[in-house]
Amino acid sequence: MTGEAVPLLMDLVERGIVRVLDVLFVTKDEDGEVAGFDAQGLGADRIGDFQVFDGATSGLIGGDDLVEAGNALEPGESAVLLVYENTWAAPFVTAVRRNGGIVLANDRIPVQTLMEALDAADSAA
Repeated sequence: MTGEAVPLLMDLVERGIVRVLDVLFVTKDEDGEVAGFDAQGLGADRIGDFQVFDGATSGLIGGDDLVEAGNALEPGESAVLLVYENTWAAPFVTAVRRNGGIVLANDRIPVQTLMEALDAADSAA
């Protein structure tokens, strides 16, 4: 997440569309050592705009996630792991079930896949 991403996410939180459940900051130093720290007691001088996530620690992100993130990072890079809930989903599923429906599956479509599909649809039109 970069400069614009934090305000956009916070807008979604404030509007009740998502709820941030867990945040883990991960860094890989120049020697390839990976370290992580959760969002508790952090000052703006250390994490800047990400301070808004202070206290977002549920335990949903674990050691395996830290290792996986570390494997994806290049030396000198950092990342923020974020677990969030789409708060609109629970009332929707409840309404489906209340009306006799069954939720068979749900999945997340990566943004790049969506953009490629939209581009293909535009080209075909």
